[in-house]
Amino acid sequence: MSTLGVVPVRDSKVPAGPAFAVSAAAFTVFVDSVKARPAGA
Repeated sequence: MSTLGVVPVRDSKVPAGPAFAVSAAAFTVFVDSVKARPAGA
């Protein structure tokens, strides 16, 4: 998923578009917060 602690993020609707990089730690916090939200929230 990550290389050297960096996770590239891009818009899935524009696969050839640019990506920005976030730290693996920040991405983990983001994913955990999404998982913690109630469905449909």
